[in-house]
Amino acid sequence: MVTFSLTVLMCAGLFLLLWGAVGFVQDKRFFSSAPKEIQEAAQPKSERFAGQHVLGWCMLILALAMMLGAVVLGVWHGIRSGFTFAQFFIRFLIMFLGMKAFDILVFDWFLLCHSGFFPHYYPEVRQIVGPHLFGYNLKSHLAEITAYVIASVLIALLCTVIF
Repeated sequence: MVTFSLTVLMCAGLFLLLWGAVGFVQDKRFFSSAPKEIQEAAQPKSERFAGQHVLGWCMLILALAMMLGAVVLGVWHGIRSGFTFAQFFIRFLIMFLGMKAFDILVFDWFLLCHSGFFPHYYPEVRQIVGPHLFGYNLKSHLAEITAYVIASVLIALLCTVIF
């Protein structure tokens, strides 16, 4: 139950990160993982209301704190519960891969391909987004999954060797 709750916290942080970056900060540097067509079409935006960019940066900071906090709580709870290497590894693998599944299903499939999320903030991409974009970043997803497996091993090692 704790691992599931921490995974939900990671996913909420990831969503807040995307929403803050796309909807409020609106800096093209955050579009590096978007399809090339969207990167090219998206135009810089001025603030729609006073403090929009500040709100966005606050959302990004809160999102990162939520995600880091989930990892710290996962470590802390595991140490208190006497987790073994395998238990730590499985916990963090579930958390990271759960977040990745959320990324693929919610961000890529739903928000990018089947909703008006991106066109709401960037109307110029309305004709670009759609189901044809699903899977455009397969290589980066596979690289992230590999990195998450490695990170899970390293965290599990640190938690069982150092603590």
